[in-house]
Amino acid sequence: MNKVLILVVEDDAPIRNLITTTLKAHDYKYITASTGESAIMEASSHNPDIVLLDLGLPDIDGVEAIKRIRTWSNMPIIVISARSEDNDKIEALDSGADDYLTKPFSVEELLARLRVTQRRLGVMQAGLAANDSVFTNGRLRLDFAAGCAYLGENELHLTPIEYKLLCLMAKNVGKVLTHTYITQKIWGSSWENYVASLRVFMATLRKKIESEPDSPQYIQTHIGVGYRMMKVE
Repeated sequence: MNKVLILVVEDDAPIRNLITTTLKAHDYKYITASTGESAIMEASSHNPDIVLLDLGLPDIDGVEAIKRIRTWSNMPIIVISARSEDNDKIEALDSGADDYLTKPFSVEELLARLRVTQRRLGVMQAGLAANDSVFTNGRLRLDFAAGCAYLGENELHLTPIEYKLLCLMAKNVGKVLTHTYITQKIWGSSWENYVASLRVFMATLRKKIESEPDSPQYIQTHIGVGYRMMKVE
C-alpha cells in the first residue's frame, strides 16, 4: 500500500468515484469530502500528504478553501476544475494551489501530476528543501550559502536577477509559480509591469542551464500562467 494519503474534495459523485477508483487501483490511501468546510476539517484532522480539490463546491468556493488551509499548512494542493480560463488558474495558484488540472482529464495525467507532487515531497523529506544550504537537481546545483550555481562541474555565470530567479524556482521545485508571484518576489511589483522583463530573463537563464533551450529539461512554461522547475532524475 502506498504510504501517501490523499484527500479528494469533489461534490460530483461520478467524478469522485472515478478519482477514488483510480487511487485505489494504484495503491493510494485516500479520504473524501464533498464540501469546502468538510475538506478543511478533514485536512486539519488527518493532515493528508496531498489534496485533490474541486473549485465548484456547494458551500464555499474552492479558492476560499485553499486560502484557509494555507493559513496553517503547506500541504500540496492540486486543483481539479472545469474552470479553464487563465484567470481562474492564476487565482487558484496565487491563492496557494500547487498545480491545476482541467476537467475533463485523463487518468494518466492525474497520476502523472501526483507523481510530480510526490517527487517534490520526496525532495523536501530528503532535506533538499529551501532552508538547506545546497540544492541539487540532476546536473544543476545551487550553493545558497556561497551564492553560486553549477551545471555539472562548471560554475554558471548568472546575472543577479537570473540567480534570484533560479533560486526561487529551486525553492519551489515541482510547483507552478505564476507571473504575479515571481515578479512580486523578484521585483516587488505585479506581473503586468514586468512580464516582458520576466520572459527575457527566463530566456537567458534557460540558455545557460538547458542543453536544448527549445526543449527545456529544468524549467517548464505554463503559457499564460507562469513557470515550473521540474524535478530531474
